[in-house]
Amino acid sequence: MTDTPRTLTPAEVETLARTAHEGQTDKAGRPYAEHLQAVADGVRARGGDAEQIAAAWLHDAVEDDALSERWLQEAALSRRTKDIVLAVTKRAGEPPEAYAARILATPGALLVKQADLAHNADPARLAVLDEFTRKRLTEKYARMRALLGLRDE
Repeated sequence: MTDTPRTLTPAEVETLARTAHEGQTDKAGRPYAEHLQAVADGVRARGGDAEQIAAAWLHDAVEDDALSERWLQEAALSRRTKDIVLAVTKRAGEPPEAYAARILATPGALLVKQADLAHNADPARLAVLDEFTRKRLTEKYARMRALLGLRDE
């Protein structure tokens, strides 16, 4: 009988993500952990499973260099959670079409990105930004939603 490797609990993933992004703020100057919490809650509210919720907590960790891709590969997480995190991690110079195609090709990733976009495009969150940034981000998020085939929420 072989032992199944232990995977991180949901609470451990949340703590890890909060610690990795500690001291980081979003474009509005809010603690970054608030965004992570909102995306995880959004995944949960949309019927996401534990692996998708774990990926939601970690969705920006590699992209923001809060955790390395090597750390992710070696982490005590399911292969599916790792694949989702890597799918939603934007790569430098990557065209939006390629990014969207990778998300659509990865089981479970679309729900995480949908929750991420929903929080990023929240009018209350965007309202505190200057007009130029608000317009630029609104257009960027709308384009990605269209590439992913998502309707407005």
